[in-house]
Amino acid sequence: MDNSALKELMQAMRDQMLSVIVPVYNEKDNILPLYEALHAVLDGFRFELVFINDGSKDESIKVLEKLAEEDPEHVVLVDFRRNYGQTAAMAAGIDYSSGDIIIMIDADMQNDPADIPELLAKIHEGYDLVSGWRVSRKDTFLTRTLPSRMANWLISVVTGVRLHDYGCSLKAYRREVLEGFRLYGEMHRFIPAYAGSVGARVTEIPVNHHPRLYGKANYGLERTFKVLLDLITVKFLISYGGKPIYLFGGFGIISILISFISLGYIGFRKLAYEESLVRSPLLLMSVMLFMIGLQSIMSGLIAELLARTYYESQSKPAYSVRRVVNVQQKGTQSELEQHLSTEG
Repeated sequence: MDNSALKELMQAMRDQMLSVIVPVYNEKDNILPLYEALHAVLDGFRFELVFINDGSKDESIKVLEKLAEEDPEHVVLVDFRRNYGQTAAMAAGIDYSSGDIIIMIDADMQNDPADIPELLAKIHEGYDLVSGWRVSRKDTFLTRTLPSRMANWLISVVTGVRLHDYGCSLKAYRREVLEGFRLYGEMHRFIPAYAGSVGARVTEIPVNHHPRLYGKANYGLERTFKVLLDLITVKFLISYGGKPIYLFGGFGIISILISFISLGYIGFRKLAYEESLVRSPLLLMSVMLFMIGLQSIMSGLIAELLARTYYESQSKPAYSVRRVVNVQQKGTQSELEQHLSTEG
């Protein structure tokens, strides 16, 4: 982005606060270069840098404490008691940030802070979430790049939100996109899928990716298996979280139908060929399918009650509103009566 376009972007976003969230785990040598790079890129914007020390075992906390003391205007420090993982660190960053636009970035200096204005430009165009795409990834191919590509393809197919690089931490969000759901486990990489499920405008842009200069990677091949398990959870929550009876009940009805068909078949064989019902394995299979189907429907009803309790206990709406135009706030009848009595 050239200087004139950058100045126009700064002017257009002068009233918006930017929160850059940086999870930190054993990155003592990368923190200061990242801080300086972020300062240089964001100079001219209203911004804060939210560092989350995720139970680092090196000297990271000392470096962060010094930055927080020297730059209290821009640096927010959240220090975990122990290591909780990247998802928890991102969730804490969201909770303790105050920006209208939230930017996530890793502390390992593999993401390039210089790409942030490009993300913000897309946000300014009207997108709700802009994801980075590491086109030329500087990681080990067999243990990181190849599993990541396979996972990205699978996530895109299952969720319907097609991105080339779900695993890239460099993303920009409008704050309202992140409201309404909580991050648990290893769910941070699925935020675009959650956002897309409620109608958020999602896009991606190519970003730079640099080789790691200091420290070592905190993730390995085992993360691929966690992604597969988390994907099952995400698919269920997105597609059936509001109506679980459709999943459990649908399976139950199919099982019961197959049970009746099997019973009809062995009944026909009994009448037509006088075959013994007891000796046929289809009789046992039919009974088992009927019981499984009945239990599945009952499980769906229980899940339906739990889902309704979840939504109602949190006053969680069943819809997501992008904007409201020309709607006046209406008070309740009791508030109107109290106002009239006061006027009288």
